[in-house]
Amino acid sequence: MIFNHQALANRHILVTGATGGIGWETAKIVAQMGAKLTVTGRDKEKLNKLKAELMNLMDPDRLYLYAADLTDAHEREQLVATAEAHLGGIDGLVNSAGVAGGRHVEELDQEFLEHLMNINYTSTVMLTQLVYRRMMESGRGDIVNLASLSGLRGTTGNTAYAASKFAVVGWTQSMALEAIEYGVRVNAVCPGYVDTEMARRSIRRKAERQGISMEQAMEEAQSGIPSNRLSTPQEVAQTIAFLLTDAAPNIVGESVKISGGSVMR
Repeated sequence: MIFNHQALANRHILVTGATGGIGWETAKIVAQMGAKLTVTGRDKEKLNKLKAELMNLMDPDRLYLYAADLTDAHEREQLVATAEAHLGGIDGLVNSAGVAGGRHVEELDQEFLEHLMNINYTSTVMLTQLVYRRMMESGRGDIVNLASLSGLRGTTGNTAYAASKFAVVGWTQSMALEAIEYGVRVNAVCPGYVDTEMARRSIRRKAERQGISMEQAMEEAQSGIPSNRLSTPQEVAQTIAFLLTDAAPNIVGESVKISGGSVMR
């Protein structure tokens, strides 16, 4: 733990996708920084497991869990309304919810495209809008969107996912210019392969497409990174947490890369 235990004291942070590897670790780090914390995800069982870990790190009165499908407008509205009723206005938002989806162009269909774009982009924007309106009124706030290196450059067999993450990066930059006028900072974090179950599923699909073993595919993934390893969820979470703090007051509209040296620009 590299942060001061009061770095986010009394700030209400909402973390979406908290049942995924990066969201999970972000919630744990934020909990140790003095924040009031709302966590959400679709899997109630995983949320309860996360709750058990968080209860060892923070006062239970400062924690609120809400299982929600963020593609549903009513559930988005209920999440924000009940979170604010329990813990007060939301000061920081971490948009970590998302899904992967690697396909070649000839394999795409409209249903797949719309599903992936809805989860990774559209529902994220609409949830942020609800939180942002209140931040505008208070004159401060911090928003961190989980994008990807795939939002900065294309790769083979990754057209739909890359498009959704390019959308997140473009939206982050445009919104940041609007939001800073109200004292609200908006940034994105762009990791490459992170050692999570979602990344391992992606590497496994790549192995199947290429007709190689999972071990070979993992070696290829790591050998393509100058640091010769995948990033950890904790590393990404620490970067997200940093962007929520007062230590990053003039970082606005950035896409912070965590690439192990594989993408430099």
